[in-house]
Amino acid sequence: MSLLWRDRIESLLWRDQIQVFFAPGRVDMVRTFRGIKSRQLPAISKIYEYQQDTAMWKTSLQQLEQMIEKENAASDLKGAELIITLSNHFVRYVVVPPQQEITNSAELLAYANFSMREVFGERVDSWVVSISDEDPYQGTVCAAIARNLYNEFEALASRHRIKLKQIEPYLTAAFDQWCRSFNDKRFWFVVIEPGRLCMILFSNSEWKGIRNQRIVHSIETELLAALEQEVINSGYREPIEQVYLFSPEHPDLDLPIDKGWQFAHLPTEKMPVPLHFPSFSYRS
Repeated sequence: MSLLWRDRIESLLWRDQIQVFFAPGRVDMVRTFRGIKSRQLPAISKIYEYQQDTAMWKTSLQQLEQMIEKENAASDLKGAELIITLSNHFVRYVVVPPQQEITNSAELLAYANFSMREVFGERVDSWVVSISDEDPYQGTVCAAIARNLYNEFEALASRHRIKLKQIEPYLTAAFDQWCRSFNDKRFWFVVIEPGRLCMILFSNSEWKGIRNQRIVHSIETELLAALEQEVINSGYREPIEQVYLFSPEHPDLDLPIDKGWQFAHLPTEKMPVPLHFPSFSYRS
């Protein structure tokens, strides 16, 4: 379900890579030296309190700039590729049902913008919209981020003479990591972060629905309530609904096993967590 902002061209083998996880209150960064023999440095993480009275991304952007400056001072970053996985806090989603009458990407993107506008109104005018890989029979996942955040990423890359290779939402980046192990005809995929849960339903070979909401109270309670609401919205329910759950910052979730939901926790042994993804840690 690749869903990217920027290009989809394969990386040149000799370009170093800077992979970043970008969220409110944390930034994680991993550098990979590319060449005949690639070498990946340990992950660097900055976890902090962000100011509630400013845009959530501003403090994170300052932290990322400092991390890149420090890495550049240690070893020149010129020409490296910057790949950003963006927290679901910064992304808005809709699912576009299968549109077999649409014949090209431009028409599909126009329809995705229309669908976004129906849900979010005029705010879409200040967003940058992207769509997942086309499949007229499966439907499309559409995502949007603030244009000013997108522009700040471009400006940061330009200042440090690196290439902004791609920006990808956390939901789809995580899904792409493990989807090859999903053999179910119907399943839910859920990503939980501090203060947010994001879920998507796949059923009968189609994307059926998506939900991205704040968590205010108990994670367990709000997750179950959101799943129950979305299964009603879907118009159908299996006796046991399969849920694939990725919650690296909440490793001790206590979820029931007797309420019609079967939870499979990720990652799997064969497909570990990407090094730049967040993991459980205590704030200092």
